[in-house]
Amino acid sequence: MTEKKAQLIIEDTTPVELPILSGSLGPDVIDVRELGATNHFTFDPGFMSTAACESKITYIDGDKGILLHRGYPIEQLAQHSDYLEVCYLLLNGELPSAREKAQFVDIIKNHTMVHEQLKSFFNGFRRDAHPMAVMCGVVGALSAFYHDSLDITKPRHREVSAMRLIAKMPTIAAMAYKYSLGEPMMYPRNNLSYAENFLHMMFGSPCEPDKPINPVLARAIDRIFILHADHEQNASTSTVRLAGSSGANPFACIAAGIAALWGPAHGGANEAVLNMLEEIGSVEHIERFIAKAKDPNDPFRLMGFGHRVYKSFDPRAQVMKRTCDAVLTELGIDDPQLELAVRLEEIALADPYFKERNLYPNVDFYSGIILKAIGIPTSMFTVIFALARTVGWISHWQEMLSAPYKIGRPRQLYTGSALRDFVPLERRNGMAE
Repeated sequence: MTEKKAQLIIEDTTPVELPILSGSLGPDVIDVRELGATNHFTFDPGFMSTAACESKITYIDGDKGILLHRGYPIEQLAQHSDYLEVCYLLLNGELPSAREKAQFVDIIKNHTMVHEQLKSFFNGFRRDAHPMAVMCGVVGALSAFYHDSLDITKPRHREVSAMRLIAKMPTIAAMAYKYSLGEPMMYPRNNLSYAENFLHMMFGSPCEPDKPINPVLARAIDRIFILHADHEQNASTSTVRLAGSSGANPFACIAAGIAALWGPAHGGANEAVLNMLEEIGSVEHIERFIAKAKDPNDPFRLMGFGHRVYKSFDPRAQVMKRTCDAVLTELGIDDPQLELAVRLEEIALADPYFKERNLYPNVDFYSGIILKAIGIPTSMFTVIFALARTVGWISHWQEMLSAPYKIGRPRQLYTGSALRDFVPLERRNGMAE
């Protein structure tokens, strides 16, 4: 097969030939690594046209509404699998056998406890601290407790760290929630599934240690975890890879990912949905806010509709809508805000303006409704996102470290002052006038 080349013509210089690389799916990529030798660099703010790495984990086709994890469609995984099986798939590249899955689940359950001294770490935070602030601090501090698995050059150390992070994130998330309420922190129960255990630690009480978990709610939480497990090279995943490229320990890298996810443009989308519903107020106001959303001169936007990556529809949203319907039916909640969300969805889906622009409800719209219905406060929404995304972050971190890599070092287009001489302080009067 003839190697494909791109030719870059720079004025008054010899044309530069650049290799064209083909992946197993998606568009071809022009390899510009040798461009620096010509004293030229590409300029791509936001890296929207730049592949910063090679990966075998997740593939997205935003135009067609496709999301694949190791080749498997997200819809099939959400319907037929569970979160820990998806974790195994992302980490190892293949679905597990029954024996492999049982072993993996066993390992995760054996790591759900956190060091008892870590509980006192929470006392350094204010009770009203945002849970994401707590998560950043506590996850970063794990490296002070688990010295036995910090040599990132050893595959076994990386594997142990990955298992610990996946296992302990629900425990830490629930501890942050309980701390904010001043309630006793609940120890994990190894006889429960991953999602059941999270709900137990979130809502359990020492007075009722064996209180049964509603299976509909547990399945909903498990699906939220699956649908947020990985999403290719987004801001937080790229942050984890960049931090990891410096040789930082895995706990520091995941803490960096949590910090990036905290941004409202990234992980705060489902929280923004609830804030929007609060702003709309009631069903009677929907038409007025729909009109505001259509007005190009009005800053109001319908949060949870449309997606930066998916230009037709969000494949995760279809699964999440069915789950949302099941949760609302199961709980039969009489909540004006949830009623408002359902009505807003109906009106927007029927409106030609939104249909023509493919502004359909995305995964954040439905997950926000589900989490509120379950009783999880909006401040915890991004924490749950971080919990679910940990496996994606650690899979990309593992993938990067398992092959030759370089420390990340983006270039820049410098537009500051040119070379100038230093002026002593006594001679600077009036210089800026």
